[in-house]
Order: sequence, then C-alpha cells, then structure tokens
Amino acid sequence: KVVAPATPADMKGLLKSAIRDDDPVLSFQDNALWSSTAEFPEEEYLIPLGVAEIKKAGTDVTVVAIGATVSMALAAAQALAEEGISVEVIDPRTLAPFDWDTLLQAVGKTGRLVIADVAWRTCSAASEIAATVATEAFWDLRAPIQIVATPDTHIPFSPALESGLFPSKEKIIAAVRRVLA
Repeated sequence: KVVAPATPADMKGLLKSAIRDDDPVLSFQDNALWSSTAEFPEEEYLIPLGVAEIKKAGTDVTVVAIGATVSMALAAAQALAEEGISVEVIDPRTLAPFDWDTLLQAVGKTGRLVIADVAWRTCSAASEIAATVATEAFWDLRAPIQIVATPDTHIPFSPALESGLFPSKEKIIAAVRRVLA
C-alpha cells in the first residue's frame, strides 16, 4: 500500500491508518510538505486508505493531483474559474490501492483529464493513471490525456534551474487549456 499526502492533516490521518493496517504501507512525502504549516484536528482521526478526495468539484476538466501538486492544481482551478473554466480537482491520497471509481466517474463527467505529479514522467503514478484511464474510459475521453510531471532528466543542483523542471500552477493551467482546445 502506498500513500501520498498533500497536507499535514492528511499526513496525520493517513499515517494513523497506515500504522493500524496489517500490511506494509509506504508513505511518499514531498519535501514541500515537511516545511508546511497548517492547523489540523488534535483529536484522533483516520483517513481510510484507498479513498480519494474531491478537493473541488468541476464540470469541464478533471485534474488528478498527487502530493505537493494538489495546492498547485487548486490554485490553477481558481485562476481558470475566473475565465469560466470549471476544473474538478481530485487528490487520490492513496496510490495503492487507488480509488479508480472516483476518478473514472469524474472523467466520465468531464471527458478530459490532466494528471499532475512531481515524479519523473516515465514509470510514475501519473503514467500508470493515464494508461488505466485510457484503457478503462477511452470512449469517455474528448481530448488526449495530459501529464504535468518532471521531465526524465537529471535534476540540477542549482535551485534556480531545479524549480523550472517541476510542475507548477502555470504548467497545469497550460495543460488544461490544451485539453480544452
């Protein structure tokens, strides 16, 4: 089982569920999450493994955002809403098991899919999601699936060069525009 939290609150709820699970669970944590601050409930709570969260409902395009890209996707959705584009943002929270029902229903509704993932494009969660949606919901798609991911290249040491490689709000907006063209 694999979890990919996007917020400190999700981290707490998913880790508590992982600890209670009888199977091994990996937790992919983005560096951005380590330094983020947010309020979250002090009381006991669990986030069930294998259940995605629809962060924002929409009708024109579905954006699946993994980990740190969730906040970028929400910012992109807000910017696009000002142009009259309705974006549904889904945070899978758990990569394995994956909540295919939620994603396939959203793709059936919007007919368009953008996947945002900080991992390299090849052999990533994004590429697996794209392959599965292309197989399971091909006839629902009205445009080619777009993946916003880190290119398959060596990551430079310089932070100035490094930041240009990773997904961003602007890259997500550009991908949404491509599927709507």
